[in-house]
Order: sequence, then structure tokens, then C-alpha cells
Amino acid sequence: MVKLIDKIEAEFENIDNILIELPSFNKLPYLSLLELAGVAALIHSFYNGIENILKQIIKHENISLPIGSSWHRDLLTISEQNRILSRETIVLLGEYLAFRHFFSHAYALDLYPEKMEPLVLQIGKINLMFKAEIYNKMNRLYPSPGDS
Repeated sequence: MVKLIDKIEAEFENIDNILIELPSFNKLPYLSLLELAGVAALIHSFYNGIENILKQIIKHENISLPIGSSWHRDLLTISEQNRILSRETIVLLGEYLAFRHFFSHAYALDLYPEKMEPLVLQIGKINLMFKAEIYNKMNRLYPSPGDS
């Protein structure tokens, strides 16, 4: 059976590869519609990776995964309630959740660089915050022998 930490590490590797492919935020206004749609898909994939990690931890903790039309939002709420993520990180991830919803339901013609710039600008910082909190949770789940 694959360990939880191995699943999380695989997701982090995918997220890191996504971030490598993102152009800098100041290049967004100069991208074609096709390139902008590609950036949007990368942001969407980033957030999907975040959700995949949260779902793995929640399942591992034997907490029921949310269902229904608001399950994406409820996943963040459960993550905060179970001390997986801080309120600050939840709020920041809320912007990516909103974009995920927009991207899933909009036309590519509705993508505007100025709306995506803050997401691209902050994505690295948010990824580091998220990783730190996930590793903190892993350390609480699997403390080192000397940490008792």
C-alpha cells in the first residue's frame, strides 16, 4: 500500500512542474488567447492538486469527504476545522477555488489577463504556505522518534 506521504509528495511534484511552466504575471497581457487558456488550465491544475492532497489527508483521517454541489468549498472548511490548513491559507486558496469554478464553466473567450495576474503573481507564495502547513500536518500525524 502506498503511504500517505508518498501520495502527497507525488502531488507536490506535479504542482511544482505546473509552476515551472507558468509565465511570469507581467507577460500575461502579451499572450494569445490560446496561450492564456493554457495558463488558465495550469492554474486550474494547480488547484486540483491542492484538492487532491486535501482529499488524501481527509480520507486518511477517516473523515467523510464532502458531497453535493458545494463540496469544493466544504473541502476547505473541513481542512480548517481539522487543523490541516490555517484560516489565512484557506482565504488565499479561496481565490483559486473561485477561478477553478470560473474556468470550469466559462468560455476561453472570457479569460482576461488582468484577472489572472494576481493569481499567477501569488501562486508561488501560496504554494509554499500550503506545503509548509501540509508538512506540519504530516509531522503531527507521523512524529519523528525524538519528537515525543
